[in-house]
Amino acid sequence: MTETLQLEVLSTIHCKQQVVRAVRFNIDGSYCLTCGADKKIKLWNPHNDLHLKTYGGHANEVLDVAGSSDNSQIVSCSADKSVILWDVTTGQPLRRYRAHASSVTCIKFNEESTMAISGSIDNTVAFWDVLSRRQEPVQILRDAKDTITSIQVTDHEVLTTSVDCHTRLYDLRIGKMISDYIGSIITHGSLTHDGQCLILSCSDGTIKLIDKDSGELLNTFMGHETNDYLLENCINDKDNQIISGSATGEIFYWDLISSNITNKLVHTYNKPVVSISHHPSDSILLSASEDEIKLWGVNSKE
Repeated sequence: MTETLQLEVLSTIHCKQQVVRAVRFNIDGSYCLTCGADKKIKLWNPHNDLHLKTYGGHANEVLDVAGSSDNSQIVSCSADKSVILWDVTTGQPLRRYRAHASSVTCIKFNEESTMAISGSIDNTVAFWDVLSRRQEPVQILRDAKDTITSIQVTDHEVLTTSVDCHTRLYDLRIGKMISDYIGSIITHGSLTHDGQCLILSCSDGTIKLIDKDSGELLNTFMGHETNDYLLENCINDKDNQIISGSATGEIFYWDLISSNITNKLVHTYNKPVVSISHHPSDSILLSASEDEIKLWGVNSKE
């Protein structure tokens, strides 16, 4: 049985971004990024409630954002069809990439932050070389038949999920792609830290744990409500609890093995928790609902 920590709200930040579309910890969990309907990206120290910088340059809602492995750059994507690479310190755009034919829904750096990888409503995944001055994508993947909803990147693999009910796992070392039909729209996909399993949030109100190599369904997690929201999932730092937001304003924790609900946090009742981000090494979670983010953790003063 997984030990359940008593998590509580350590801080609440009103982002003043109309609606926060995504919240993301940086690589070591000391800072976080939010992006929103106000067309901007904001950099925070959530542990001290500090707003550090605002990045403006998109012409429409910013839908996803990621920080580089050395914390010097940010990459963001928007409903304006563009991807922007930013200098963290100056706040200036370094590159503006345009190749997608529609809103860009998700963005990630690769492990070395030499490449940015974006997914779009135009069904494609584009690879951008952020070290060169090249404006065109290095590669475009056109396998999906509908919107790309999420991207995850490991040292040699790229996982994409799509509204076409398929996951696609690309092995970049050998140039191979494995596609799995899941049976319902996949709103978000992530990987366990050991790289063995896929965690797939589905529009049928389930989260499915799939063996990455065999495609076998290992477990199903239920209890939260999706209500057509594109809810994200994540896994905790110890790789033993699955976490998801809910349309009901709650955050659910499930035991990875037993699939029992081990914890339920309330962000704000009946306001959907669309985006979550887990600290890389501590039992700390960020959740985003409407215009605020909350930092959850164990109160050390007790």
